[in-house]
Amino acid sequence: MTELAIRDEDFSAFQAMFFNAAGIRLAPGKKALVASRLARRLKHYGLSGYGEYFQIVSGDASEQAVAVDLLTTNETYFFREPKHFDYLATKILPKIPRSESYRIWSAACSSGEEVYTLAMLLAEEMVSPSWEIFGSDLSTAMLARACAGIYPMERGKGIPPELLKRYCWRGTNEEAGKFLIDESLRKRTQFAQINLNEPLPDIGLFDVIFLRNVLIYFEADKKQQIVARLLHKLRPGGHLIIGHSESLNGMSLSLVAQSPSIYRKL
Repeated sequence: MTELAIRDEDFSAFQAMFFNAAGIRLAPGKKALVASRLARRLKHYGLSGYGEYFQIVSGDASEQAVAVDLLTTNETYFFREPKHFDYLATKILPKIPRSESYRIWSAACSSGEEVYTLAMLLAEEMVSPSWEIFGSDLSTAMLARACAGIYPMERGKGIPPELLKRYCWRGTNEEAGKFLIDESLRKRTQFAQINLNEPLPDIGLFDVIFLRNVLIYFEADKKQQIVARLLHKLRPGGHLIIGHSESLNGMSLSLVAQSPSIYRKL
């Protein structure tokens, strides 16, 4: 099927829908991306235009969730921005008493690579035997992949060889070309769908929150609201880690910078 062009009025309608659902404003330059990602749903329904699809989305909450999933950016990989993991391993974890339990939240975990990177790190470096990694995302499709813990072999390139050997099992037969995260790590993880633009559910408190490469998609007021919301889930003295390309400049928050993109809650 030849990809259809999306009309300005239909693009505006999807812009508004996506902003209301995810708090992210699609820039005018994203028209081609919207058309490309939603084209498969037009084909699925046998539609001739994006306006027709918007009518379906407007009246069907489950289809709107599908559209939001398709429009959400989900770029991630194992051990992305490694300086953050180095800081966690060398500056934070050595100070945790053996008697204390420890929780880390990957607040936009996509398909789970960040969660399992953290799980590998804590399995190697954590003195306390009691720890948990919690992952959340807006996309139900990404969360399903994260829960499964199965990845194409090429996704393992960023994993150090010794950790790949220790925590990743090569698939055979119908799972050939893939690897499975070891059960010892998967049982330490939990996943949930959470919209960071809405009041947060009762998920307890965390010692570290990773919110990397998320804030760049939001306008200033939304950034402030999201970070303030997450800080209510961060223990005093806990750490908030954002992406290297992001900044909290201009925000009035109870945080002190520890290193570029790493903050401690007062």
